[in-house]
Amino acid sequence: MATGAATTNVPVPHLRRALGVWDLTWLSVVAIANLNVVPIIAAGGPTTMWLWLAAILFFFVPQGIGVIELSRQFPEEGGVYAWTKHMFGDRHGFLCGWCYWTANMFFIPTLLFYLLGLFAYVGGPGLAHVAENPLVFGSITITLLWLTAFANIQNVGVGKWVNNIGGLGTLAAALVLIALGAVCVWKFGMSIPPAAFRPSQLDLNAFSTFGVVCFGLVGLELGCVMGDEIDNPRRSVPRGVLYGGILSALQYVGATLALLLAVKQSDMKVLQGVLQGVDKMTVRLGANWILMPLALLVAVSVIGATSAWLSGSARILFVSGIDQYLPKVFGKLHPKHATPYVALCAIAALSSCLILMSFAGSSTVKEAYVTLIDLAVVLQMISYSYVYLSLFRVAFGPRGATSPHKWRIRFAAVSGIATTALGLVVAFIPSHQVDSVWRFEVKMLLSCVGVLGLAAGLFWYYSRRRANVPATV
Repeated sequence: MATGAATTNVPVPHLRRALGVWDLTWLSVVAIANLNVVPIIAAGGPTTMWLWLAAILFFFVPQGIGVIELSRQFPEEGGVYAWTKHMFGDRHGFLCGWCYWTANMFFIPTLLFYLLGLFAYVGGPGLAHVAENPLVFGSITITLLWLTAFANIQNVGVGKWVNNIGGLGTLAAALVLIALGAVCVWKFGMSIPPAAFRPSQLDLNAFSTFGVVCFGLVGLELGCVMGDEIDNPRRSVPRGVLYGGILSALQYVGATLALLLAVKQSDMKVLQGVLQGVDKMTVRLGANWILMPLALLVAVSVIGATSAWLSGSARILFVSGIDQYLPKVFGKLHPKHATPYVALCAIAALSSCLILMSFAGSSTVKEAYVTLIDLAVVLQMISYSYVYLSLFRVAFGPRGATSPHKWRIRFAAVSGIATTALGLVVAFIPSHQVDSVWRFEVKMLLSCVGVLGLAAGLFWYYSRRRANVPATV
């Protein structure tokens, strides 16, 4: 385990190795292929398909190469935290881990927002008010969040099956959506002229979704965050990354294209977009009965994704607690279930606070959702910058010089750094879904400054405390 426990002679809690190849595959699928980001991306128009292609080639493929290489070098609990710590020291390792789990803390509420938006859409007028009522929306979201945290506290085995079932639900939902799109095109032709897909049609608003596209592709590293819980990591990680990556990329491209062919850009709704597209297709095909089963599949997928990101984020808090850069209590395991229960509860509590805060300033549910997504993008891109910089040092250092795959990992490092920087910048460009540009920019800037400033303050404080702890033999 990559922690500072050896330095301070703190005993390292024992985690159970319960994750195999297919557990990592479905973990990747449920974490990466989140259909909730597809409507946001599709709302940018048909040219976003080019953004998918660019992101897959220059961000996603390098991500897979980087995850496999860095996990071989440092197969430890903490993943991105441990990799950065080995390459750049404790301060940068802490900042990378901090940005990683706080990004997920922003992202987790959006998953649950989307889940309730789906049920509000399926429920019709009787539940439509839920999608616009912040109090009801927030209360139900927080309840679902804590139920997911409780399931992960019970056992690593329980948590992994939530993830596995969610991954299967994601794949099934995407296949149904893609199949419906293909049948509609075969029967009725394309609803979008081919000229609309030309790269020349890309505008600034459409390009602003590139950060969200990259963000939608993060997650191959999530299994490595639980490195000490993987059975035979040298075999399981590469295969899980390969299988999960291929399945996720195909689902995203197919689902986005199907949604573009079914729903006009002006009518795209970020909270109900997938079901809205399916609804329109099933009406044309006379197969309305498909809507409810698909909604249940998507719901299973969202619950699995919530579980995956919640458990992965908690592991960063867990190793930070062991390293004593955060309160030691975060490094505690449940006495019966051997799960990081304090860290899981902390993530759930902080995400609950964010859900309440996201409606500040008279924000609508839609704007709160988009703002949380963009904040998550910025913080995740910072943590990924560290991942690719770590890979850069490996690729162009002594380890890379002797590697038989040195040109592959060098391409991955350079490409990953460039696309991550681009995704970080464009996240600050407001999309079509933002009602108030100034409110969006103020929230983004203040939130980022606050999150990074708090990280710096905590690291300074706990570093001084560690320095004052006498070493024991």
